[in-house]
Amino acid sequence: QEQLVESGGGLVQPGGSLRLSCEASGFSIRNFYMRWYRQFPGKDREVVAVLTTGVGKHHADSVKGRFTASRDNAKNTIYLQMNNLKPEDTAVYYCHADGLMSGELWGQGTQVTVTS
Repeated sequence: QEQLVESGGGLVQPGGSLRLSCEASGFSIRNFYMRWYRQFPGKDREVVAVLTTGVGKHHADSVKGRFTASRDNAKNTIYLQMNNLKPEDTAVYYCHADGLMSGELWGQGTQVTVTS
């Protein structure tokens, strides 16, 4: 069964760092674009970062220079390193894969709260 499981969220002070992980099972991430999204209360999910099947990666303007997405195909896991966190980064963060035989796949989400 295809599955994505996120971990690493939590409570952090402004200026702090967190690293989110998203472990895939039931398929190999090396063959698929992987994305990180976040969702603010009452808003639609927005893309934070895109990881291509190669070495390409793209980050939203709002997080450029602070967040870095990466993949480890051997561990079938993607990561989101978040530095210099701001209160406006508070959201639920999701990992996502599409193009699977079953369609698209979402993780369960992990809460990130940035507050003093």
